[in-house]
Amino acid sequence: MGFNTKIQWCHHTYNPWWGCTKVSDGCKNCYAENFAVRYGHDIWGIGKQRRLLSENHWKEPLKWNGIAKEQNEHHRVFCASMADVFEENAPQGEVKKLWEVIKKTTNLDWLLLTKRPHRIFDSLPADWGSGYKNVWLGTSIEDERVVERINHLVSVPAAIHFLSLEPLLGPLPNLPLKNIDWVIVGGESGGGSRPMKSDWVLDIHQQCLAANTAFFLKQTGNILAKQMKLTDKKGGNIEEWPEEFQLRSYPLKKMISL
Repeated sequence: MGFNTKIQWCHHTYNPWWGCTKVSDGCKNCYAENFAVRYGHDIWGIGKQRRLLSENHWKEPLKWNGIAKEQNEHHRVFCASMADVFEENAPQGEVKKLWEVIKKTTNLDWLLLTKRPHRIFDSLPADWGSGYKNVWLGTSIEDERVVERINHLVSVPAAIHFLSLEPLLGPLPNLPLKNIDWVIVGGESGGGSRPMKSDWVLDIHQQCLAANTAFFLKQTGNILAKQMKLTDKKGGNIEEWPEEFQLRSYPLKKMISL
């Protein structure tokens, strides 16, 4: 699962397991939980058993690495769309197993996105040092109430630090962008979507330009897409956006071209 993902900013998604526990308002309409329920898995919440995956599943990144190596490229892997690698209820031994796979796949850049950046340091392998070259560490920020996650994130050395402001639920006028290499912004889509306002996005874009931080607008979300009269209901088609929303910029040389 995860080859040729539809997520614009990566080549693959990979899940070492399924299941998580909600921790903040950004989790309210969790697509991953809804997806798991649709397939009959009761794996969300404290004390719920996570869904473990097969040994063949663990071999998939090795295949992707081989393809990337043949093409003399680095491919990006989003880990994990159906879990949080650093959650308190991570299945015993699975995080260690993940680090071992990451070390073997040097042509894959692993994007580890978490809502628990305060737990990253205690979950790192002993040889982490200044960070694995093929690991990007990121945290999710939906509004000002959880901005402190950024301080926890940048306290851990990494090749790339990034933020996912999705779903963006409020303005973020004073983002601490020092040591942040990349910012992803996205509006909420699906049932019960909450609005993302265009002025929030434009302000964040200006902050990124001022900080020389790479910026990527993934989608406008359902509500803003409807207001803009876009045919793409999620608002993910840049060709439909008004001129002031042509915001994708990658000013840093060390960022791989997206």
